[in-house]
Amino acid sequence: MVELVKYMITELVDDKDAVVITLAEDGETINVQVAQSDMGKIIGKEGRIAKAIRTIVKAASARSEVKYSVVILENE
Repeated sequence: MVELVKYMITELVDDKDAVVITLAEDGETINVQVAQSDMGKIIGKEGRIAKAIRTIVKAASARSEVKYSVVILENE
């Protein structure tokens, strides 16, 4: 599932080297970090792109035992 999220995010951003996708310790949360300049591209107008990414991940994980969630974090 992390590979799917990484693919979607890297296709949306300009600074592909700044993309960091990690699976949290709980095994269900996928953390996404991108460059500050790309945050708007990931979130989208009124959060539409972020919601679409979360919907795709939810649909892709529907048949598995693990229900993944996507969290977009500010890059430090």
